[in-house]
Amino acid sequence: MSLPMTEGEGTMAEIMEAMVQKHIPLIEEAGRQGVQILCLQEIFNTPYFCPGQDKAWYASAESVPGPTTDRMAEYAKKYDMVIIVPVYERESAGFLYNTAAVIDADGTYLGKYRKNHIPHTTGFWEKFFFRPGNLGYPVFQTKYAKVGVYICYDRHFPDGARVLGLNGAEIVYNPSATVAGLSQYLWKLEQPAHAAANGYFMGCINRVGEEKPWNLGRFYGTSYFVDPRGQTIAQASEDQDELLIADFDLDLIEEVRNTWQFFRDRRPETYEKLVEL
Repeated sequence: MSLPMTEGEGTMAEIMEAMVQKHIPLIEEAGRQGVQILCLQEIFNTPYFCPGQDKAWYASAESVPGPTTDRMAEYAKKYDMVIIVPVYERESAGFLYNTAAVIDADGTYLGKYRKNHIPHTTGFWEKFFFRPGNLGYPVFQTKYAKVGVYICYDRHFPDGARVLGLNGAEIVYNPSATVAGLSQYLWKLEQPAHAAANGYFMGCINRVGEEKPWNLGRFYGTSYFVDPRGQTIAQASEDQDELLIADFDLDLIEEVRNTWQFFRDRRPETYEKLVEL
């Protein structure tokens, strides 16, 4: 979801609250429709500010757990719904991360994932804002499934996606902020490949629209779900904010893995090159 604005328009608190208010009707709708696991977009409570390099946005970082995760925990409890909450995290002065918290259906904070792969290129000056993650690739046992998180640029790296599978993930969510252009064709290629290679479901979430004043380009939406065979089972539109819902049959994971024994047949002793500096 996107909120058109001019950089510096309103206080930081007003900007962040406006973004949260934009999400609340969809969170409520998810609850009413019985959604069991809900994932929001990358740094959901601010615009995607990384096309600029304005340190004023450091002020939008907060502790995790903290005020926003506490607020989302109330919705999790209200609707018996797991919520993945991507925010800008402040661990301490100068230690800032692109993070996603996982809140269980009873409102319990289960933990967080910190984005491991940080891009730094035209329009995506993320190293100005985020340190690389240092928590590995955790998987969280929620009420409904074992959930892992990968964030945006992470999706270009198959290694972490494999580790999430080896760590037991049944569903991996990838909240993103990606625009039309160079990498758009990869949006529908890489994540089905991760799902098929590792035998799990993926939820692939993208923003919609344009955000001023950066004019990075059009966030093209098309959020989608993909099954362990790499097949898309539901897809959102390109041009409007919406709630995308799909049913996951977790029994399909075992069926697929019993057919494609990729974890059995992998040869880690031959992969030394993967960890050479």
